[in-house]
Amino acid sequence: MTVLLKTQERAVNAISYTLDLLKQIADGLARQFGIDCEIVIHDLTKPELEHCIVHINNGHVTNRQEGGGPSKVVLQTIHKDAAQLKDRLGYLTRTPEGKILKSSTFYIRSQDGTAIDYLFSINYDISGLMTIDRSIKAFIDTEPQPLTGQKPEQIVNNVNDLLDNLLEQSVALVGKPAALMNKDEKVTAIRFLNDAGAFLITKSGDKISRYFGISKFTLYNYIDVNSRKADGGT
Repeated sequence: MTVLLKTQERAVNAISYTLDLLKQIADGLARQFGIDCEIVIHDLTKPELEHCIVHINNGHVTNRQEGGGPSKVVLQTIHKDAAQLKDRLGYLTRTPEGKILKSSTFYIRSQDGTAIDYLFSINYDISGLMTIDRSIKAFIDTEPQPLTGQKPEQIVNNVNDLLDNLLEQSVALVGKPAALMNKDEKVTAIRFLNDAGAFLITKSGDKISRYFGISKFTLYNYIDVNSRKADGGT
């Protein structure tokens, strides 16, 4: 009998410790993320579920308070196998007033892992952020570009940076570093540079030939090959 009482006492102490720890974490998160962040703890060990909210921070977000009743997720949890439940992270919910919340729910299991003792939920009101997001998107929106996935063009401050940028684009076009390119791939990269006007930059030929590991003679041969192709030659 004494052993049984001690076992029950340890179980009660463990539950009390868990709840105190959850409350401490809830208070800290609420202070960290401010008044738009609601933290609510549901106690599923209570026999009366209509009063299962045992702790809440910033309850104005959903107009709930301590002593309140269960949410839909509480009822779903009770009817499911605890072993099959996994935390739900970053899903959207909506209040009756129309607030949009980004929510996460954590299932806090019993000491033996066979039951869910608590639900620890975070509900962050992102309604204002969504309004700002729409305003920003409307402000920065541009006409559709002909090439999907094209990165915004980089603005450079001098011709050296411009040449470096064009070299990077030529490598991206081929899809491998210059040191690994074969002759045909180097011809393709140099054709891009020529079409982009890279050779109009003073002494660019020296830098480009070094970049691709070829002589200036070979470089101009590659340019000549591209010119013949453009003219329909072979």
